[in-house]
Formats: sequence, C-alpha cells, structure tokens
Amino acid sequence: MRINTMGMVQDINLKTHGVLNDDFTLSSFNFIISSGRFNFSATGSVSGDMINIATQSSGVLRTFDIKVKKKPYIAAGILDAMRASGLKTGEKFTFDIFDPATMGQESVIVSVVGKENIKSMGSMRVASKLLMNFKGATQLAWIGEDGEVLREKGILGISLEKTTSKDALYGLPLETGEDLTRLASIASNVVIKDAATLQTLKLEIGGIKYNDVNLQGERQTLIGNILTVEKESLSGLAPALDVDKLNALEKIFLQPGPFIQSDHQKIKDQTKKIIEGEIVPLKKAKKLVAWVYKNIEKRPVLSVPDALSTLENRIGDCNEHAVLLSALARASGIPARIETGLAYLNGRFYYHAWNLLYLGRWITADSAFGQIPADVTRIRFTTGSLKQLDLMSIIGKIKIKVITTM
Repeated sequence: MRINTMGMVQDINLKTHGVLNDDFTLSSFNFIISSGRFNFSATGSVSGDMINIATQSSGVLRTFDIKVKKKPYIAAGILDAMRASGLKTGEKFTFDIFDPATMGQESVIVSVVGKENIKSMGSMRVASKLLMNFKGATQLAWIGEDGEVLREKGILGISLEKTTSKDALYGLPLETGEDLTRLASIASNVVIKDAATLQTLKLEIGGIKYNDVNLQGERQTLIGNILTVEKESLSGLAPALDVDKLNALEKIFLQPGPFIQSDHQKIKDQTKKIIEGEIVPLKKAKKLVAWVYKNIEKRPVLSVPDALSTLENRIGDCNEHAVLLSALARASGIPARIETGLAYLNGRFYYHAWNLLYLGRWITADSAFGQIPADVTRIRFTTGSLKQLDLMSIIGKIKIKVITTM
C-alpha cells in the first residue's frame, strides 16, 4: 500500500501466510511487515490452547507463548470459511481472530446480507454481500460465485476492488489520496491557544458507546456525557519505589512484552546511561521523557511499533515514542502503561498514543511532546498496552464539544 499520513507518503508491504486446519481454524502462520527502515516478522504454530511464537525485529529473535481462549482463525481465512458454509442469506457466524500484528485475539461477527449484482472489471457479476463487525466497526465484502473477493469497503470509506495486475501495478495513478491522519481527526469547536497551561478540560462526548472505551479513571471523570480531565500534580510523589510493595497491576507493567523489550541488554544499557544512577522515580521519569523527546526523530512509521527497533532506528511517531518510553521506564524500575486516544493540535483532535508512569501515583507522560504530566487535551480511550484496534469502534463516530478550558 502507498499511504499518505502526517503529510508524508510511504509504502508499506505486508504478507500473511497461514496454514489452516480442515475447519479453517489456524494451524500455523508467517507474518511479515516492512516499511522503510522498519521490518518485523513473526511465525507461530497452534498447539492446543497455546500459540508458540517467534518474532524477529532489529536482528533480535524472541520466542514466547500466548494462550488463546478459543480456536483461533486468521483474518485472511474468514472469507474462505464463510464460502464453505454456503453463504445462506441471514446466517451469522462468529470467528475468534488472532492478529499477528498485535499478538491479540478478538471476535469478528460475519453476517450474510444477501445477493447483489455489482460491476467488477467491466462486467456485471452476481455476488454475496457480507457484513463484518469488529469492535463496533463494520466492513463489507462482496464474494463472487466462484469464491473470489470482488470488492471490500471498510473504515473511513476505504475501498478495495479486484482488478488486473497490469492496472494494479501500472495502470493506476501513483498519487495517494487524502492524509489519513487528518481524515480520521475531529475538528474542535474552539481554538485552544496554550494547552500546556491548562489545568482542567471539560468536554461533551457523543456518538459512541461509553462501555466500548475506557473514559473513567485516573485523571478523567465521566458524568453523564461530560468528561472532565484534570492535570495531575507532581507534588508528594514517592521518593523511591519498592517492587515488593507494588500491587499486582503495577507489577504487570514492570514486565517485558513482545513489543516492549525492557529485558533486552540494549534497552537496559541505554536506560542506565540516561538515568545516571538516579533513584527518585520522578527524576528518572523526567530524564527518560526528555531523552526520548530529544533523540527520536518525529516521523510517521507504518509498521508494528516495538521498542528495540525504535531505539535502533531513532525515528517514529507517537506509537514508537510510547513503546520505547515504556521499555526504558520498565528497565529503570518504573511501571509503565500505554494510553491511546485523542490529542489537540492546531484546531483538531488527532488520534495519539502516550504513557502512564507509576511514580507512587499514575502520572501521564507524552515523550513525543516532552511533557510530564501530559497536557489535559490528551483524552484517553484505552489504557494498558498499545491497543490501536480498540479505537476502531470510535473512529468516524465520535463527536466532541469543548465546554470549558481552565
């Protein structure tokens, strides 16, 4: 794909190869994604309720197991499974999809809408129309009588159509469309002149189901449809952290992950250089935020965000900043989470990622902007690990009205 994002046009190449069982569930897979300097690959095989996975990033091989709740499918195999079912109008199926890009499993509900006549490659074809629902987002697919996918239409109105290889490679214009980052953003009803000085932001939130997102907690309070974001105070934080006294949740966010390689020697060595023996959590956090802000070039990256690749390549957007800060913080003994949501910039709210660091209390930090705490225009919808897919239920639907800035 050639994508225009954040004012830059980039190519991204993805390949997923899956070996399926007779019932179309996943047996094994090989996933590769590459874009510019970033390359990530993952292979895996299913054994009972476990997927044995090996990832390769920045020349480093990592192996781990992931437990799955139900027999996993792979996204590319859903339409084959549906075709095998006979595609009877009104039928509905649920598939538990394993996504190699996020190492997570999510349910997709697929319904057979009915037959339609559509134009494909210059001629009229009879197609079965399918409706797929994933995390509140819908996608349509039209399957020909021979089983071929003729057309797909999904989030933000992005469409795919079957064409010849000649037209796909040579016959179409090379220009890209609108900037996807701006297309997904939301215009603000007011201009916020200096967000860094604000202590409180009140907004009216509409157009979404509140149960689908995480609006309540920490510095955010939701009453009815009014969300209040209060900037945290940095006074009275812990002079030191005792790992043995952390609760279970805090200890979880000290552990390394597939994309947050806080146990890798390069991450640990870099952390040691940055904090220079500092033991006070807030002072360590400030040094880490400042280092990531200063040393990671702000550029969009179309790949799987992982801390080690970001450290090696020294470029990335908010996702790369967030995974790297998480890894550095955890390596320094500070529990770190990743939050995703919206952030205000130049009259619009853009989708964004930042961090939550445990310094005796959970405090927001945005290393892409060098902020600790982050300003109150960061509106959280997910927290924990990097969960861009959880935002699918709100993209194109959410409505925001700024009520008060103080």
